[in-house]
Amino acid sequence: MDETTGMDTTGILDEALERLHVSGPERDGWLSNHGPMAVEALVRHGHAPRVHRWLDHYQHKLEDMPAPYARVTPENWREALGDPARIADWARHFERETAERPWREVLAEWWPRLLPGIAGGATHPVIRVGHAVRTLLTTEETDPRVTELAHALGYWAARHQPLPDLTESTSLPAAPSAAAALDAVPAVPDQEGGIRHRLAQLTALPRWGSAPDPDAARERLTELVAAATHRYATHAHGSPVMLVHAATAPNAVLRTLPALPRGLWAPGLGAAWAASAAVTAAYTPEASAPLEATALAPQEVFERAAAHGDDHTIKFTDTALDVGDPTALAAAVRSIELNPPVL
Repeated sequence: MDETTGMDTTGILDEALERLHVSGPERDGWLSNHGPMAVEALVRHGHAPRVHRWLDHYQHKLEDMPAPYARVTPENWREALGDPARIADWARHFERETAERPWREVLAEWWPRLLPGIAGGATHPVIRVGHAVRTLLTTEETDPRVTELAHALGYWAARHQPLPDLTESTSLPAAPSAAAALDAVPAVPDQEGGIRHRLAQLTALPRWGSAPDPDAARERLTELVAAATHRYATHAHGSPVMLVHAATAPNAVLRTLPALPRGLWAPGLGAAWAASAAVTAAYTPEASAPLEATALAPQEVFERAAAHGDDHTIKFTDTALDVGDPTALAAAVRSIELNPPVL
């Protein structure tokens, strides 16, 4: 990817996506396939020559796309929403949709339907959508890149999972900033088990994230991404893998906004806040760690992440570079230190 022009001149991204699209979005029943997101980040930051070797190492984590069950239609999509047994059905549905209509039109129709289920698949589906949309907004609209969006939307539809309804909770005061709001998120009582068990324990979140207009929503979403990225630098030891998503999920929404009608921006902020706060609540450590600064330049940090090879580390470092300040870079270095290398 030439970041000055937004064009992938290598052809490797399309090759990688075609390799990945024969695989399903999960393995072992629920663990997410991070391949499409990681290779997009690697290519974008100038590491296309690493991609096929990275995929060779990642291959053992891939499973074939599940067999289809029944066609998703305009009449039955509601009953198929949130049914992981319909993963292939949903992928085929969005392949048809994006073949028949412009992808922006499909995205705008389905965004408000899918947004309430942002927590589904531990937020991986929306993150995958964010990577796919970024590619389509900044590069050529090739068939593999449009198919990637179709598969990402299909994964989100199949894993659609609304968070507990906290609209009646008034026990927590409003917070003045995204950072203060994240600091005020109460940890769930039982910090054991998987994310679905933890999210089911949510009872209240601080009030934050409303916006009077689309531009304000985008500004506050940018603030949230920065705050969650910064917080990782001092709280990542609570769960070095899972706390990545407190930043990468809202950043996926932020990346998607330019492709959406402005009227859909504010709801995206609310959903992104709920997702980030929920992940924070589920994996909050008892105490924070000191902030350790780094003198590395942004591309030096990404070089280390690429050489490290862990998929979550690559994706989080990609988000940290979007934020771009010294604390964000320190957070990325922290992810490199805490997550086990794979290359």
